[in-house]
Amino acid sequence: MNTLDTTSNGITSSNPEVIKSSNCILRAIQNHYQISPEIKSEAQIEQEKWLFGSCVRFNRWICFPAAFMIQFCCGSLFAWSIFNKPIDTSIYEENTYTAPIVFYVAIGFQGISSVISGPWIERHGPRQACLLGAFMFFVGHLVTALGLYLKLMWLVFLGFGGVCGLGLGISYLSPISALQKWFPDQRGLGAGFATCGFGAGSVVISKVGIPLMDAVGLPLTFVILGLIYLTLLTTAAFILRTPPPNYEVVVSTLPDTTTESPSKSQINLTKLQFEEIKHPVEEKQNMSLIEALTSTEFKIMVVMFIGDISYGLILASRLSNIITDVFGKTPEEAATVVSVNGALNFVGRLSFSIISDYVGRKNCFLVMLTCQVVSLGCFSIMTNTNAFWPFFISIMFVTATYGGCMGVIPAFLTDKFGPENIGACHGIIIFGWAAAGVIEGLTFTCIFNSLVASGIPSTDPIVYNANAWWLFGCACVGWIAINFVKPTNQDIKLYSCIKRFFCCRKTFKVNDINNCRL
Repeated sequence: MNTLDTTSNGITSSNPEVIKSSNCILRAIQNHYQISPEIKSEAQIEQEKWLFGSCVRFNRWICFPAAFMIQFCCGSLFAWSIFNKPIDTSIYEENTYTAPIVFYVAIGFQGISSVISGPWIERHGPRQACLLGAFMFFVGHLVTALGLYLKLMWLVFLGFGGVCGLGLGISYLSPISALQKWFPDQRGLGAGFATCGFGAGSVVISKVGIPLMDAVGLPLTFVILGLIYLTLLTTAAFILRTPPPNYEVVVSTLPDTTTESPSKSQINLTKLQFEEIKHPVEEKQNMSLIEALTSTEFKIMVVMFIGDISYGLILASRLSNIITDVFGKTPEEAATVVSVNGALNFVGRLSFSIISDYVGRKNCFLVMLTCQVVSLGCFSIMTNTNAFWPFFISIMFVTATYGGCMGVIPAFLTDKFGPENIGACHGIIIFGWAAAGVIEGLTFTCIFNSLVASGIPSTDPIVYNANAWWLFGCACVGWIAINFVKPTNQDIKLYSCIKRFFCCRKTFKVNDINNCRL
């Protein structure tokens, strides 16, 4: 049986000298993200072996529900579109299309928080980070409620856009970083479960939000939601933790079915090792942080990522308005669409990330970006002909691929640049996500408002079609960029399997399919 030891500390560079950059900005980034893992005492290590005192023994799979709860709260941000019209009407007594900008501000502050807080999370652990994020998220909801009660829009921007955005950034990174350390052998699975709750949050809140507003009013709705999020985040914080020092997973390759079955002693040994892993860790060259951040491949991956998330990110803030304005549906029907949209976000994050362990990260991104290009190319046709169901199906694919992009990218970055660089690389990727949300969101709003100000009603599809074409361009650029990213080992192995299947179908055996898996 072949084994491979994988430590949570990632790859140890064979070069003892840390590569320094002459660029002062890059040096500052390197110093900010220097590896300084959380220091644990023997008592803390012993204590973290148990949950709830000494009642339940901890294992790494318990991190999944904790991560789900955290991302559930973070994902409530993507249900914001159901509050757009109620907030505008409550403060301005008419729909001024100001509330959607709060969403973009929250995205911006989430990105700033993510890119800055990474090293702090690494030094202090996910528990303190999650508790801090919970407090800020709760306070932000209280400030938002106060702004709605006093009818002061700047307080809504401060509360939800600023304070909640900062809390979201800290909370969002906590489970992703922890699960990448707990699951070095199944990075796609770990990334998928670390992010999939994000979609579930938008599903539930989009359905609960409107009845709750009708029952208790808009200000009190944010107070109640804030209390719920505080409870969930605090509970998850006391479950989530990082592995102990020198944590390792024994990775075992699948036995060759063409040879003699493993002996009983080998089977028992596998059980004693506790983990039977189907996917070996991606082998790559050692790379310093500066080398990773300045590499051409990382820059291409940033372009690829932004091209993939642009449509889904903008759609999340405007979906409810599109459904009611263009297709003439009721707010309740629009809330249902937003809820289903969130469910597909959840499914995409989990399914694409798990599938990527088998078919390769690059192959997943090719499929996702192709769906984006096709959907955006048909956007104006569907809105002009009032084809609701084709539009509904297309946005389901778009949202699933958006979620898949967010779920696969942590594992893709870890494969390419190593687990020791994932904090900085993923932080910058999330900052790019936030910057795209703000810049593209404000661009969308400016074009939309200028068309409405020129006399075109908001129910005319052209106010949305005009924005769809530049989003189409972003998706095309992302599709071109992914073709310049080097394939991973699993990508190459899938190409080989497909080639053997079509060229040698008569001799292609079932065992060849199993061999396509790492």
